[in-house]
Amino acid sequence: MAVVLGPVLLGSFFVGMTVATVSQDRTVERLDHAATTVRTAVGAMCRQLQAAADAVAVLPEEARRPAADQLVTRGLASEIRIGPEGSADQRDCAAPAAGGSVTAIVARARQGEITVSAAQRLDAGFVNRLAASSGAEVTLLAGDSPGAGPALSSETDRVSRRVAAALPGSMTRRGHHHVRGIPAEPGQPLPLAVSVPSSDPMSLYAFLLGGVVIVACGAIVVARRLARSTTRPLEELVWAVGKVADGELGTRVPVGRDDELGKLAGTFNRMTRELQSYVQALTASRDQLRGHLAILGDTLSSTHDLHRILQVILQTALSATGARAGIVLLLDPVDGRLVARCAEGLTGRWDVPEADLPALRMTPGAGVLGAVAATGEPRRGSFGPGAGALDEPACRTYVAVPICAPATVGDPLVPGDALVSGQPATLGVLALYDRLGGDEFDDADLLTLRTFAGQAGVAVHNVRVHEEAQRLSLTDPLTGLWNYRYLRESLRREVERASRFGRMLTVLVLDLDHFKAVNDTYGHAAGDTVLGEFARRIRIGLREVDVAFRQGGEEFVVLLPETDAYGGVIVAERLGAAVRDIPVPIDPRRQDSVTGLPLDRVSISVSIGIAVYPEHGTTAQQVLDAADDALYAAKNAGRDTYRLAESVPLPATGVTETAVSAGVPEGQFDQTAGPDVSSGGPQPPRQGRGR
Repeated sequence: MAVVLGPVLLGSFFVGMTVATVSQDRTVERLDHAATTVRTAVGAMCRQLQAAADAVAVLPEEARRPAADQLVTRGLASEIRIGPEGSADQRDCAAPAAGGSVTAIVARARQGEITVSAAQRLDAGFVNRLAASSGAEVTLLAGDSPGAGPALSSETDRVSRRVAAALPGSMTRRGHHHVRGIPAEPGQPLPLAVSVPSSDPMSLYAFLLGGVVIVACGAIVVARRLARSTTRPLEELVWAVGKVADGELGTRVPVGRDDELGKLAGTFNRMTRELQSYVQALTASRDQLRGHLAILGDTLSSTHDLHRILQVILQTALSATGARAGIVLLLDPVDGRLVARCAEGLTGRWDVPEADLPALRMTPGAGVLGAVAATGEPRRGSFGPGAGALDEPACRTYVAVPICAPATVGDPLVPGDALVSGQPATLGVLALYDRLGGDEFDDADLLTLRTFAGQAGVAVHNVRVHEEAQRLSLTDPLTGLWNYRYLRESLRREVERASRFGRMLTVLVLDLDHFKAVNDTYGHAAGDTVLGEFARRIRIGLREVDVAFRQGGEEFVVLLPETDAYGGVIVAERLGAAVRDIPVPIDPRRQDSVTGLPLDRVSISVSIGIAVYPEHGTTAQQVLDAADDALYAAKNAGRDTYRLAESVPLPATGVTETAVSAGVPEGQFDQTAGPDVSSGGPQPPRQGRGR
C-alpha cells in the first residue's frame, strides 16, 4: 500500500500545486498583457487626436473649419472645436487632471490666440473595442479615487461594481475575478480597470482526492489477489528457467490459467520448443558449412586472382564465425616481413584505403601476428586493460592462424628450411577480431579458421606457382631478358600507344659480330657467358621504361618508347661502346698474377639497326623489319657500327638511308660520350624470335 499510495499522494499534491501556480501565473500574465494593450490603445487614440488638432491649427483661418469637418467625417475625432477649450468632463491627453466623471478625451493645439481641440467621446462602443483588443474585460471608472464606481464597462453591472473598487496600479481579486487598476497619466488620461475571471482549483483538489481514494481501494483488492495467485506460478516458472539454463531444453511449464502468467507459461514453452529446433538446425548448418568450406576451398584453389581469393576467404571467415573485423597478411619474399593484403572492419591506424594496405608491415616475431608467422602456431585470446602497446589492430578478443602451404622438394617458392624439415611453409597470417555478442572465440571458431587458412595457403601457393610459370614462359632462361613471344606483344602495344598519343617509338635490333667464331674457339659455354654478359650491359645502359628482348641466338631487340631517331642513335653509340671497351672474361678463375685480370678474355662488338615509328613503318611488323634491314646494312658496312633505316630509297646505291639522316656520321661508333637520354638501371627480361 505504501508503494502504491505514496507516489499517488505525492503526485496528486504536486499536480494540485502545479496547476494552481500555473493558473495564477497565467492570470497575472494575462492581466499584464491586457493592461499594456489598453494603455497602448488609449495612447494611440490620444496621439491621433493630437495629430488632428495640430493639422487643423496650422491651416489658414478660412480653411480650418472645412478641414476639421473633414477629419471628423473620416473618424479621426468625434468633435474638433476651434475656439474655447471645452467642458470640464473632458480629459486632456497631455495633462489629465483628477476629477469626476469623464465623457471624452481631448487633445489641444494652439496657434497664436486660437485653440483647436480634438475630442473623442467615450461610450460603450469605445469600451467594448478596448475589451476586444486586450482580451479582457475593461471598465471605465467614474473617478480617480477608489470606490468611484463604474462609468462604462464591458462587464455586467454586478461584476463592474466589484471591479470599480480596484486600487489604481495594483492587482486584486474581486469575487471570481482578478482585477488590475490603470491610473490616469499623461498619454493615458482615463482611469480604467481590466479584469479576467479567476479559475477555482477547489474542483481539481476534489477530483484528485477522489482519484487517490479509488486508487487506494483498487490497490487493496489487487494486492490481495496477487498475493494469492502469483506466488505458485512464479515458482514453477523459476524452476523451469533454471532447468533450461542447465541445458534441459525439453522442460515445460504447466499452463492452467488464462491470465498473463498463463500466457507467459505458454510463451516459455513455445520458446523452448523453438530453441530446440534452432539448436538442431544450427548443428546441421555447421556440418553443412564445413562441406561448403571444402567446396569453396576447391574453387578458390583454381583461381589465379590472388586479391579476390583473399577477399572471399576473409569475408566467408567473418560470416562463419560472427567476427567484427579481420585481416590477411602475407610474407614478402623480398624482405621477409608481413604485408597487409586485405582487411575488413578495422579501426585506428589500420583503417586505411585498400590501396594503402601494403604500407602496413610487421616483423615476424613481434606481437601476436608476428608470433603466429614466426612459430606457425595458432593463437586466440583477449587483450587486458594494458593491451595496445604493440602496434596491432585494436580489439578485445582475437584468433589468428598461420596460412601454410605444403613443402614440396625442389619448389623454389618454399623457403629452404621448410624443404629440409618437410613441415608446411608459412606464407602469412589470417586473423579475426571481436566476435559479435562479446564472447571470446572458441575451439570451434579456431578449427573453422584453420580450414580457411589451409585453403588460402593452397590458393596463394598455386597463384605464385602460376605467376612463376607465366614469367618463365616469357623470359629467356640464359640472359634473363624477355623472349620473342613477349616481344611481339610488347611491340604491338607500344606502337598502338605511340599512335594514340602522337609519340615516337625507336626500335634497335642488335647482333653480336662474329659470334660463331667465339663458339668455335672457346666453346659453347664461353658463348653462353658472352651472351649473359652482353644482356647485362644492355640492361645497364637503358632507362626503366626501355625494354630489352632476346630475339634468338645472338640477336637482341630494344624498344625505346617516346624516343626519336637522334635519341636512338645516342643509345646505340652507348651500347656499342659498352660492349667494345671491356672484353668479356671467359673464366674469371684464371687471373694474371701481376694485374689480377682474367687471362681468358674475349673482345666483342655489336652491329645495330635503328628504326623509328612512324617514320620507317606504320605497323609493328614494318618497324621491326625496317630495323632488321638496317642491321644488315650495318653488317655490310663492316660491323661494329649502326645504321638508321631508310625513309626514302636512294637511287644510286639502293641501300638504306643511314645515320647520316639523323646528323650522325656513318662508320664506327662515336667514341665520345653523347647526352644521356636513356639512362637507367636493370630491367625485367623479355625475348624475341630465333635467326
